[in-house]
Amino acid sequence: MIFSGIQKSSLVDYPGLVSCVLFVPGCNFDCFFCHNRSLFSGPHEILDPNAVWAFLKKRAGLLDAVVLTGGEPTLQSDLVETLQKFKSLGYQVKLDTNGSSPEAVSAVLKSGVCSYYAIDYKAPAARYHEICGPHADAKSVQTTIKMLLDSDVSFEIRTTVIPQLTEKDLLQMASELPPVPRWSLNRYRKPEQFKPCDTARINAPAWTQEQIDGFAEHMTTIQPYMNRNK
Repeated sequence: MIFSGIQKSSLVDYPGLVSCVLFVPGCNFDCFFCHNRSLFSGPHEILDPNAVWAFLKKRAGLLDAVVLTGGEPTLQSDLVETLQKFKSLGYQVKLDTNGSSPEAVSAVLKSGVCSYYAIDYKAPAARYHEICGPHADAKSVQTTIKMLLDSDVSFEIRTTVIPQLTEKDLLQMASELPPVPRWSLNRYRKPEQFKPCDTARINAPAWTQEQIDGFAEHMTTIQPYMNRNK
């Protein structure tokens, strides 16, 4: 697998555990607010895989978990094998995905290698193309989420509350999914890299944390396990 970035220690990417976060390049979405745009459009760094594995072996027993994120990890052909290698070193394993490939997530589920999943549900289904690009398909994401629910594994839904999402949008999103074990609303922060054509959208005023807390409170009438990330 190609690794394009590493965060050697994180307290926030795996609930309750200290993790190493590994980034992979490439994505089939084109979210205008992406904070990892270089992984989508380049140029991006290519890490020495031998150095990555040497680091993970050295830190086994000191770090609790490895988180694979991107980019979009489910585009990688050796996804299951890589996750299994993380687990063989004694780590808990978490997969971050946009949910666009139910088939890839199904293969990971069948392997039993992941102990936690995070799925980004980015917008109401009717607005997925507008916000996530022409290749984004909300139905595939919904299928992935329902698959995780049926598999009884630990996972969370995440939504970045971009300025273009209203409370009505968030309530619509909540109604489009069955109740999930955890749903996190994250504050929007302006990315460093973005397409010039998206300047107006990028510079739109962000919702305050108080407003996001209010959105989450209203969403609990549909999704009882809401979480606000500040």
